[in-house]
Amino acid sequence: MKTIQFREAIAQAMSEEMRRDESVYLMGEEVAEYNGAYKASKGMLDEFGPDRVIDTPISELGFSGIGVGSAMNGNRPIIEFMTFNFSLVGIDQIINNAAKMRQMSGGQFNIPIVFRGPTASAGQLGATHSQAFESWYANTPGLKVIVPSNPYDAKGLLKAAIRDDDPVIFMESEQMYGDKGEVPEEEYVLPIGKADIKREGSDVTIVSFGKIIKICYKAAEELEKEGISCEIIDLRTIRPMDHETILESVKKTNRLVIVEEAWPFGNVATEITYQVQSQAFDFLDAPIVKINTADTPAPYSPALLEEWLPNHNDVIKAVKKVMYKD
Repeated sequence: MKTIQFREAIAQAMSEEMRRDESVYLMGEEVAEYNGAYKASKGMLDEFGPDRVIDTPISELGFSGIGVGSAMNGNRPIIEFMTFNFSLVGIDQIINNAAKMRQMSGGQFNIPIVFRGPTASAGQLGATHSQAFESWYANTPGLKVIVPSNPYDAKGLLKAAIRDDDPVIFMESEQMYGDKGEVPEEEYVLPIGKADIKREGSDVTIVSFGKIIKICYKAAEELEKEGISCEIIDLRTIRPMDHETILESVKKTNRLVIVEEAWPFGNVATEITYQVQSQAFDFLDAPIVKINTADTPAPYSPALLEEWLPNHNDVIKAVKKVMYKD
């Protein structure tokens, strides 16, 4: 194992797959000459050249469409958005073409394409640069949605995404690129659609994903001092979702708290809540609690942003609520 940064895990995954398969290439704004807006493609232009690491104009609709057409013709493009907020400019290509082409062509065209980049908030970037789109894209049949929370998962899942014959939305975080973690030096690939139990526990199940899961770890450590044992599940993949791992955990702990950095209405946590109450209702000893951001656009003010985002104290309160200790 070697300790590397999240951005290095992303670069390694892309580079290894490009060495393995000449049909794989990277395209997006500042991915080449600048080594990536967050240095997640550092060194790749030098190794693979401008034909496979391609800088684009500021035109997400244009290069997303080029990527989809390229995938239809046998390539495996990786399309980087500087942030998924900018993917809204190209969302027609993602939703109406990439996600639907296999069905609309009667299976004649696979679309092996990865759209990747940061999601959700990253500090004081304002309302239009701080949105979480996991549930937006997961709502679309034909797309797979992956949101890793650490370098190990990021590398293994990105390699799987690049090899997948369907379009994959791969979401990262600007605030995780500097995070460090152990990654095997030998090749490995993680399965898409399999959640991971990051911490085993017996009193309450906490489900989360992406960077916000860090507050769950902090809350679990504090709750352990009070004799409350938390089991933490990292979804890793939003679609297809690993319902079985969640259900088995809830059947053991009988309580569920879901933490998601997204608006409260119709999100990933809502879907999990429905699945659990419909398939494991008799195992619940308390109503499910879901924790989300405030139901407003993200504020710019640091004081308001702190209130807007979920924090570890919110998780502690929710766990105590389902434990009837509040």
